[in-house]
Amino acid sequence: MGAQDGPTLITSVQRAMRLLEAVSAHQNGAPAKQLARETGLPLATAYHLLRTLVHDGYVRKLDDGGFILGDKLQNLRTTGRAQALLSRVRPTLAALRDELATPAYLTFYEEGEIRVAEIVDGPGTPRVDLWVGFEDAAHATALGKSVLRELDEEARKDYLSRHHLADLTPRTITSPPELLRRLATSPLAPAVTDLEEYALGTVCVAVPVYSGDTLGSLGVSLPANRLSRLPEISSRLLPTANRVTRSLSLTI
Repeated sequence: MGAQDGPTLITSVQRAMRLLEAVSAHQNGAPAKQLARETGLPLATAYHLLRTLVHDGYVRKLDDGGFILGDKLQNLRTTGRAQALLSRVRPTLAALRDELATPAYLTFYEEGEIRVAEIVDGPGTPRVDLWVGFEDAAHATALGKSVLRELDEEARKDYLSRHHLADLTPRTITSPPELLRRLATSPLAPAVTDLEEYALGTVCVAVPVYSGDTLGSLGVSLPANRLSRLPEISSRLLPTANRVTRSLSLTI
């Protein structure tokens, strides 16, 4: 078999990656001539690639002519770390889905918003149709209410001041004082529920989790005709939430 039978490689991409590796080795930046020498690239090629990488935000050119890694690459690094963390807990979420015959959801409270980080469902355990963006409907979901319950008073007050409690179903709680009262008196605490408040015909239960200092929630949804199972399911969620927290708290 000849070399032509191997994978097709794009030389310009390989060169750009070599340049990025060289740039990353210089904390205070390095000029194009030095980077070209270290990567074995013709100076003109290095200049063209660096100009493209600067334009797209992967590299930043300093006032003294040196090059350092750009913000976009730093963002990719952060995203990659988040993906690595989630990869640790997906098997746990899948096991929870299979054990309870429900889809499993994971959220985190980041930059003042409650966001869905992962959903693990299947053909027999379909996820809830998120017909309203989660950031605008956390008050109507067990996942969102779990986070709100665990926030300190100042953070909870700030969140509620920035979010209108939209009326999504006839069961949705739209009064902030009533929502806070319900959170404080949840009969399944630390678990909280959504009793057809986000979508008619669906109930949910969620418990808190943590990724380091970042608060989140783990929950499941099920048809309203399985409402009687919520206490049992909530008790089985707690040990899983503890496992998720331990996995997320390991240092990469």
